[in-house]
Amino acid sequence: MTTISKENYLKLIYGYNARGIAASTSQMAKELNVSNSAISDMAKKLSKEGLITYERYKGMKLTRRGEHEALKVLRKHRLWEMFLQSVLEIPWSKLHDEAERLEHHTSEYLIDKIDSYLGYPQFDPHGHPIPKKDGTIKGTDMLIPMLECIEGKKYKLKQVDDKDVDLIKYLTDIGLLLDTEFEFIDRIRYDNSIKINYGKKETILSEKAASNLLVKELTEGEM
Repeated sequence: MTTISKENYLKLIYGYNARGIAASTSQMAKELNVSNSAISDMAKKLSKEGLITYERYKGMKLTRRGEHEALKVLRKHRLWEMFLQSVLEIPWSKLHDEAERLEHHTSEYLIDKIDSYLGYPQFDPHGHPIPKKDGTIKGTDMLIPMLECIEGKKYKLKQVDDKDVDLIKYLTDIGLLLDTEFEFIDRIRYDNSIKINYGKKETILSEKAASNLLVKELTEGEM
């Protein structure tokens, strides 16, 4: 097992654990495109290293040490995304894959320099919180899935799944970018797609697209 595989593995488990879910062998195998037995072997190794707790049929959870390691990788990834966008003007849809390559070959010294150069940003270009050097991370408790929006209320798009390149390209094409304010118009019962209004545009988003978007409800003072 390479270092890169271990880092990606810890990062993926963190994503599940952050949502209150223990990562299962089948889920991990599907996302990493490997066999269930390969995941089981990897889980046993990480368990021996004290990075995860693993019980067959009960899923995987990060230990405190494992979470610290996962957050270090996430910090590098998300700071690289910010640097690539703000300094090199890399398109929104290409940030994730480029940052994925760079994160595994970046020293703590260099990432600290990038963090300082960028002014210690709190969120990456897709709206995900950037872990601090001390291992703490800002919560996103105020965000809800777009599918849970209520008709007639106004919201702001705050977070997008950075791994879904096709979704990001689509959002770019229709001008639905991060921090865009919109009104939730209607939910179409036939396929659970939703209709929103932003600016002078009215758009219908599929259930699949909306399920990968997190939003914040706007108060009267924010409108």
